[in-house]
Amino acid sequence: MEALDLARWQFGITTVYHFLFVPLTIGLSLLVAIMQTVAMRSRDAVRKDAWTRLTKFFGSMLIVNFGIGIATGLVQEFQFGMNWSEYARFVGDVFGAPLALEGLAAFFLESVFLGLWIFGWGKLPEKIHLLTIWCVALGTTASAYFIVAANSFMQHPVGASLNPQTGRAELDPDKGGLFAVLTNITTLAAFPHVVAGAWLVAAAFVTGVAAWHMVIHHNKAREIGLTTEEGAAHDTQARTVFRPALRFGVIAMFIAGLALVISGDLQGQIMFKQQPMKMASAEALCETQTGADFSILTVGGPDAFAQDCSSVTHLIEIPNVTSFLATHTFDSTLQGVDQLQPQYQQQFGETVTDVHGDTHQADYRPNLFVTYWSFRLMIGLAGFSAILAFWALWITRGRGENARTSGSNLFRWFAVLAIPMPFLANSAGWVFTEIGRQPWVVVPNPEDPTVHLMTQQGVSPHGSATVIASLVCFTVVYGVLAVLWFGLMRRAALKGIPIPRRDRKTQELDTPTLSFDY
Repeated sequence: MEALDLARWQFGITTVYHFLFVPLTIGLSLLVAIMQTVAMRSRDAVRKDAWTRLTKFFGSMLIVNFGIGIATGLVQEFQFGMNWSEYARFVGDVFGAPLALEGLAAFFLESVFLGLWIFGWGKLPEKIHLLTIWCVALGTTASAYFIVAANSFMQHPVGASLNPQTGRAELDPDKGGLFAVLTNITTLAAFPHVVAGAWLVAAAFVTGVAAWHMVIHHNKAREIGLTTEEGAAHDTQARTVFRPALRFGVIAMFIAGLALVISGDLQGQIMFKQQPMKMASAEALCETQTGADFSILTVGGPDAFAQDCSSVTHLIEIPNVTSFLATHTFDSTLQGVDQLQPQYQQQFGETVTDVHGDTHQADYRPNLFVTYWSFRLMIGLAGFSAILAFWALWITRGRGENARTSGSNLFRWFAVLAIPMPFLANSAGWVFTEIGRQPWVVVPNPEDPTVHLMTQQGVSPHGSATVIASLVCFTVVYGVLAVLWFGLMRRAALKGIPIPRRDRKTQELDTPTLSFDY
């Protein structure tokens, strides 16, 4: 493999790996903040105690995930200088600004206040302590915004001009400068979609973990006997602690799902205008069509989705839906891959010169197979959350004394299976976003195409051996971190929440405190 291929594999692998932790941190910080708010505002002592313990329980997992996310994120950024030095040289004056804001304004905000939240239990005033976790949630969300703004510049460059003397993209005050970068229409569309995806990840996580413990306590209560003190304690734990947590996660899933649909629809319409080649590839739309159909299942022939669409066969389609998704009209005309390719060649050239000075035939089509199926995986994997949400609502239906819990082991294991699905859906979405814009590392803005860069022009001009060496190092480091993360998260999730014990002498409940010590 050439250095370009290895560099792309390395950046793709490390980015997807790092992003496994990011959405859980973004979403879980908000959900934990809401849990603590509910606890603080509760006047009922039992409810207040339950939500406080839930806050600490899920907060312990937030801490583990946050720490591993920092480690993977810091290491991952080194690749800009190692493997993509020409890209960094070309766009560094623009790309560096939102990254600096992310580090200074957001990352330090969340880190500092997370520390105050961890060590402030019982030391800070209750309202001040609550404010610290809300600042963490604000910081993680702000971090996402600045990162999305940086990425959106690569998808749709604005606020910058090409300096012909230096050959670099530079912020241009006449075009809005940094403000235009931060208010890029692509950013404003992508950010709600990214955050909603993070909420879905965290909501599914909370629901899955709560479902696991609810079923276990429900079954233990029936096994021991509801008339015994211990059996009644397990039943209370299922009803007053984990059932509310499960339903809280379900509500969050519904809100996240609605936000994903609305933001995804808006983002899709924008992408059809800004990157028609990406969206045509996402639908395996090879030929220009009026009233384009939405592909449910498309297969490839002997060449398995050749980029020239020669072997693509549409098996199952929904008439006119792709045109509706693009323009909200069923009869709009959408360009196909085979028509867009010669247009790009005419506009940007039939050949491209790479960093080594070699000339290649310019192919402006992304990998059709990856683009098509990553788009469908993004949507399909999120369906597990919908099944989990409706199932959870059904088996926990009822209010007050009629509120139900469940001992279904089938539901318990499905809830665990559903936890990683939003993680994978988020990763598939980013694979679609990044692979779909190939061969561009900075996609030309249709309204101002002067700032653009192809991927093979952004790679560092060194050999394959250097990239292989760094890839091996990344693999070792990330492998160790993966084992560490899974072990700590599994331990924290299985630990559960201790059951309050009644003192036989005083008859008062002794509520165990949860520790953040790992």
